[in-house]
Amino acid sequence: MDHWPTGRLLSTAARLVEHSWNEKLGAIGLTHAGVIAIEVLNAQGPMTQAQLAQYVRVQAQTMGKTLSRLESHGHIARVRSTSDRRSHVVSLTERGKEAVAAAVEMERTVLAAATIDPDVLRQELKAVVRELASQFGSSTTGALLENPSMTP
Repeated sequence: MDHWPTGRLLSTAARLVEHSWNEKLGAIGLTHAGVIAIEVLNAQGPMTQAQLAQYVRVQAQTMGKTLSRLESHGHIARVRSTSDRRSHVVSLTERGKEAVAAAVEMERTVLAAATIDPDVLRQELKAVVRELASQFGSSTTGALLENPSMTP
């Protein structure tokens, strides 16, 4: 690793953190994608499935699969919209709210064993993201930075 470029170190660290986090999330019926969806619902409130998919920038079909899993574990509820019978309004259940809090704590524990200060690492990573986004900015990168529920 001493000779690895910084990008490879960062990429490897990200994959290892995500893998560890996903293992923990599985115990409560969540995935990384599911956490993103319930965090948005927790921050923004109920919305249609299509709005949620657009908000997190995934295809409606992909969001539908994520929501089916969340619904089967009792994290979300979907009800047919009264204003548009073709769409469903998605809301977070009490169990889903508990899952958001648990996911945040699980994420914290992933780096707890490391000999680094997670708050310092977080600040440094935010600086890297902002700097690279400003240099290589795209509409996707800009949207991620402007979306408070998706920004670290």
